[in-house]
Amino acid sequence: MPKMLPFRSLEEAAASLGRPLTPAETLWFRYSATMPDFHIYAHSFFLLICVISLCPLPLVLMEAMGVSVLRRFKIQPNVRVPFARVVQCYRDVVAVLLLVVAPLQLTSYPLLKWSGIRTGLPLPSLWEAGAELVVYLLVEDYGNYWIHRWMHHWPWAYDKIHRVHHEFTAPVGFSATYAHWAEVLVLGLPTIAGPVIVPCHVLTLCAWIALRQMEAIESDKNGYILNSMCILIGIEFHDYHHFVGKSQSNFASVFTYCDYIYGTDKGYRYQKASLAKLRPLNSSAYKVVLPFFRFFCTWLFISDSELLLQINRKARSAAAGNAQVLHKSSEDLKSQ
Repeated sequence: MPKMLPFRSLEEAAASLGRPLTPAETLWFRYSATMPDFHIYAHSFFLLICVISLCPLPLVLMEAMGVSVLRRFKIQPNVRVPFARVVQCYRDVVAVLLLVVAPLQLTSYPLLKWSGIRTGLPLPSLWEAGAELVVYLLVEDYGNYWIHRWMHHWPWAYDKIHRVHHEFTAPVGFSATYAHWAEVLVLGLPTIAGPVIVPCHVLTLCAWIALRQMEAIESDKNGYILNSMCILIGIEFHDYHHFVGKSQSNFASVFTYCDYIYGTDKGYRYQKASLAKLRPLNSSAYKVVLPFFRFFCTWLFISDSELLLQINRKARSAAAGNAQVLHKSSEDLKSQ
């Protein structure tokens, strides 16, 4: 099995590069000089397990302990996933990772090696690695958008495969990877397509795998609007997709331009604008106005007034099947 680096010493490596090694390159040499390429590539799977297991954990534990201060940041405050269900979700995710993702990821080593994934020195610069990650995000987002949209458009694919992921109408961090094993395989294709098209260093590949999974966890993230790692798509954007169930809206995984260009976010944008008009003002008179506001919302949605008819009509024209979201979202607002 080939070795990672063809150099026997730091001096030989520096002579080959024609310059002194940077501290990062020295560290990388000491770690990987005698390690086979395949062993280094296998690090990417263990990194994936760590990211999936650790990133959602703080919010999962705080919600299990009933930390009340977090409730006001939750998009669906009345929905609380039982802790036993969260644990079961994590167990199912790990099972798919071990039985499906691990064999696929490890057997794809020859393909990545053939495509030009390099493992030696020099290490890529931050600019080079950053540019490659941007390309991977764009490739993954575009491919994921169409595969995800196809799974909703074809009834068989949704009922037999994608429905599993939508068991969580209020997503939790672990549910980002909770899916049918076939969906995990299919949606993994756009993720690996970027590095195959634009080869990179194995460290950049590991960074890409970690970044993509962290972004997926961020978009679920127990349904909390909290700023941390790398929110690109926005938690509310993806939460809406799960909230309306078998929808035809908000399919993107990273960015939102595909949904905007192809018109699959109209229901979400109109719903968000409509609910903003219904949200009570944050003022000193809030406590006085709140009972009247609740009464007004109750009357509005029970009487099916002209305003509600207009909202529902526009929501239906914006995205099929999303009209009921206004009612459900307003119920969440009233309970806050």
